[in-house]
Amino acid sequence: MTDRNDRLDLLLAGGRVLTLDRAGTDLDPGRVGVRGGEIVVVEPDVGPRPTADRVIEARGHLVLPGLVNAHLHAPMTLFRGLADDLPLETWLTEHIFPAEAQWVDPDMVYWCTLLAAAEGLLSGTTCMGDSYFEEAAAVRAFQEAGLRAVCAQGVIDFPAPGVPDPAQNLAVAERFCRDTADQGGLVTPAIFCHSLSTCSAGTLQKARDLADRLGVGLMIHLAETKGEVERCRQEHGQGPVAYLDGLGFWRKNAVAVHGVWVDEADAALLARRGVGVVHCLESNLKLGSGLGPVTMLRAAGVRVGLGTDGPASNNDLDMFGEMRSAALNAKGAARDPTALPAGEVLQMATREGARVLGLGGLIGAVEIGRRADLIVVDLDRPHLTPLYHPVSHLVYAADRSDVRHVIIDGRVVVEDRDIKTFDVGRVMAEVRRLAARVKTG
Repeated sequence: MTDRNDRLDLLLAGGRVLTLDRAGTDLDPGRVGVRGGEIVVVEPDVGPRPTADRVIEARGHLVLPGLVNAHLHAPMTLFRGLADDLPLETWLTEHIFPAEAQWVDPDMVYWCTLLAAAEGLLSGTTCMGDSYFEEAAAVRAFQEAGLRAVCAQGVIDFPAPGVPDPAQNLAVAERFCRDTADQGGLVTPAIFCHSLSTCSAGTLQKARDLADRLGVGLMIHLAETKGEVERCRQEHGQGPVAYLDGLGFWRKNAVAVHGVWVDEADAALLARRGVGVVHCLESNLKLGSGLGPVTMLRAAGVRVGLGTDGPASNNDLDMFGEMRSAALNAKGAARDPTALPAGEVLQMATREGARVLGLGGLIGAVEIGRRADLIVVDLDRPHLTPLYHPVSHLVYAADRSDVRHVIIDGRVVVEDRDIKTFDVGRVMAEVRRLAARVKTG
C-alpha cells in the first residue's frame, strides 16, 4: 500500500468536500489528495497538510465528484436548433435522419464532439455516455479533451454514416470496440442499438451476443413515446420491455435510455435483470414524449442515471439544468414536494450515473481508491448566498457557470473556467464552418 505521507501530485484543500459516499460524509473544511490519478487522501483539513506538487486552495468552494451525463449524442451539436418544436417521429424522419445522411463523417464527428466536450467540461461534466455513428472519431475527440467517456457505436438496419451496408453493422461495431479497448485511456467502448423501430429482432439478438462476447455495455432507446409502445404491442403482442426480455436482450450491462412509457411490471423486470435506465427529462419534455416515471423506477430498485440526450433535442448539455428539471418535474407530477429530493437527484448525476455506465466503483464519489474525477464549485456568488444546505444549492440554485475547476483522472482540465486541453476557439470556428455547409444545403 502506498504511504499517504508520500508526496502527492495534487491536493485540493480548504473547501467543503461533499464525498457523496454511502455515509454522506461532508467535510468542512476538507482536503482531497491525488496521486497517479487516484484519490489517496480524503480527510478534514486540519493539522499539517500533505506535501504536493500542486495545491488548489478551495476555500469558499465545494469539492465534489464530477457530473456524469449518462446519455447523449455528442456530434449532434452540429444540429443544435436545426429542427425544433416538432414531434419525435417527424423530427427524426424528416429532419435529423436526412441531415445525418448528408453531413455525418469522421471530420464532423471529431469537431462536433470536441464542442460537446467543451460544453460539458465547462459545466462540470467529467464523464459522458455517448452513442453515435463514426464513433472512432468521437473517441479521438474525447481522448484529446481529457474527458472520460463510454462511447457506443450505433447499430441500425439501414445504411448509416460509416456503414453504407447494413449487413456490416455489427462487424463495424465489433471492430470499433476492439480498437477502442486496445487504445486504453479514458474511453470505454460499448454498442448502441438505436431503437426497436430501426433494429430487427435478429440484429438485437446478435448485438446482445456480441456485447457478451466482448464484455462491453449494450444501450438502446426504450419506450420513449406512447406510440412506440402501442406499435410494439400491435406487432409483438407485448410491450418493449417484455419483448426485449424475450429476445434475451436484458443483462446487467444493458442500458435503457428514456423509459418514459414503462409501467410497474416493466420496472420490476428491469430491476430483476439489473438494467440501468437513463432519465433524459428535458429532451422528453421538449419532444412532448412525457415525463418518465423516475420515482417509480427507483422505488422498484432500478438504478437510474441522468442524461441530457443530444443537443439537437435538448438543446444544451447542462447537467445542472437537468438536475433541477428532474427534481421539480417529479414533484409536480406526483403533487408531492418530497418526491425525488435533491440528494437523490445529485446521486443520479454522479455515482448512480457511473453505475449505469458500468463505472461504479471507479468514479462517482470522493473516496480513497476511486479515480480523481472532481469538480470545484464557486460558492461566492449572489445566487448561492447564504448557504445552509450545499446539496440543495447544487440542485436548486447552482448554475453551470459556477464551476471553477475540473479534474479528470487527476489532471486539471479546466482551471479558473478555462479549458486547458484544447483550443475551444478553434473548435467553435470549425463547427461554424460545418454549419455554413448545412445552411446552404
